[in-house]
Amino acid sequence: MMHWDVVFLSRLQFALTLIFHYLFPPLSIGLSAILVIMEALFLKTKKPIYEDMTRFWTRIFAVNFAMGVATGIPMEFQFGTNWAHYSRFVGDVFGSALASEGIFAFFLESGFLAVLVFGWDRVSPKVHFFSTLMVAFGSFFSAVWIVIANSWMQTPAGFHIVGKGFAARAEITDFWAMIFNPSSSDRLLHTLLGAYTLGAFFVMSISAYYLLHGKHTELARKSFKIALVMGAVVSCSQLLSGDANGRMIAHYQPAKLAAFEGHFHTSPGGTRLSLFGVPDVKHQTLNYAVSVPKLLSFLIYHDWNRSVPGLDTIPVQNRPPVVLPFITYHLMVALGTYFIALTLLGVVLLRRDRIFKMRWLLWTFVVSVIGPYLANECGWISAEVGRQPWVVYGILRTSDGVSAGLPGDQVAGSILMFIFVYALLGAVWAYLMNSKIQHGPDHIEPSPDGPHGFFETHVQAEDPAGYSLTDTKDDGDDANVKSAVSDKER
Repeated sequence: MMHWDVVFLSRLQFALTLIFHYLFPPLSIGLSAILVIMEALFLKTKKPIYEDMTRFWTRIFAVNFAMGVATGIPMEFQFGTNWAHYSRFVGDVFGSALASEGIFAFFLESGFLAVLVFGWDRVSPKVHFFSTLMVAFGSFFSAVWIVIANSWMQTPAGFHIVGKGFAARAEITDFWAMIFNPSSSDRLLHTLLGAYTLGAFFVMSISAYYLLHGKHTELARKSFKIALVMGAVVSCSQLLSGDANGRMIAHYQPAKLAAFEGHFHTSPGGTRLSLFGVPDVKHQTLNYAVSVPKLLSFLIYHDWNRSVPGLDTIPVQNRPPVVLPFITYHLMVALGTYFIALTLLGVVLLRRDRIFKMRWLLWTFVVSVIGPYLANECGWISAEVGRQPWVVYGILRTSDGVSAGLPGDQVAGSILMFIFVYALLGAVWAYLMNSKIQHGPDHIEPSPDGPHGFFETHVQAEDPAGYSLTDTKDDGDDANVKSAVSDKER
């Protein structure tokens, strides 16, 4: 009879579903912020191009938001099916945080999403902008409460334990201490900046693609400029956020920092910062190491000669895995450095629009959207694997959080089912996104009467035969007139 490792399979299932789900929320957060900027520029300038931009990117946002909701729901069921003991232990803590996320974030975001997507010709420009702002706030608050809940697992605070053994559970004694646990602020800022980076690079990628193919050039140029400036700001800010996170981890989770750095042995004097290496857990060494002497000590303590604790200071049974978090952490840092260099180069080349004449650089921006996706996933993997073997750091082991009597073959079967269903969802998402991108924006030409439902909207396109197809919608009497006039006759 085959032996199933239920703990490993349960962890694998949750990891696979979360990795797939996490492709979508960061983009929703990043795009919502860019939508606010674009629509604010439309309200300020009254230029139709900014309305075109907002309408187009809103359609992209809506598809991504729907996928985020669809892929997020199955994760919650796993708390009850695979992680019953964990759910019992953290239920009182997570209940308040997740309820707040539903009330203050999801309902706000999804409620105003209808106005954002369908309200263009039904509400005034200011009301529509308010809905865009509320959707962005909803995305922001969703990140706030989810990160708070996860940060409590990393650095628990404001609670006491009631009961013993498998009946034990954590009860909140100080709600605000739970909210502002030692890692929540640093991790929230880091997560949000990662999401804004993805949003900026996503817009730059599609805009650069349009420019390379000579399509929608005015919209692409303006979208690219907005995203590039935002990308440069958040990428540089991420450097400062990462530095703060490093110091926080060193103080509250020294084993995680040691795993990130492949730092096996504590030595007197300053501790090196590893830039590259191959961790050898068996021999407790970092092979082929490329490092900067004493730099880790300076970054963590602002003291070149203070020693950073290594894994040898942690009991063997409490040490995290090393290889995976070492790789993902260093890849995340390398990608962050790349984002800074690329966006700052782009900002310099914005002068006289030189960047738009450099096809090789535009192609670089097209493919670079892969980087933020990968960096966000690497950040999550580093944080979660780096805190093992704890599901609640220092209090509840991951192995103690799994449901009792859970059949391993059923977990394995559900993993295969999730892979199949998520593959279908991924294909649908790719098809819809490609369809929206290939279609491009609808070009809105306002009449002198004003914007948003108070004027006739003209959507123009060229058909293959060389005719200009004009669809005119009069909002006053709902009359629709379609005419085809050859270019020569005009």
